[in-house]
Amino acid sequence: MSPGQNPIYPEYETDTSQTSKLLRKFKETPFVPIGMAGFAMVVGYGLYRLKHRGNMKMSLHLIHMRVAAQGFVVGAITCGVLYSMFRDYVVKPKE
Repeated sequence: MSPGQNPIYPEYETDTSQTSKLLRKFKETPFVPIGMAGFAMVVGYGLYRLKHRGNMKMSLHLIHMRVAAQGFVVGAITCGVLYSMFRDYVVKPKE
């Protein structure tokens, strides 16, 4: 691109790194990293408990782990939607 030319899509042609884009997205939607971290923690705990499950079948243990991880993610998404609705309609009412 020549120095005198303006970019066609300036938001796509900026010199930002992937980490800065990721941090910006996390600031815009704070419950996404919370959901991802919670999912990872539930899966990690479930894999840790896999050794000490007793006489429970492995398939039943994996089903419980999947339901717990999905529940955490759905809860984080619900909290994120409620937070954005609160921010948009209660804190800054549209005129």
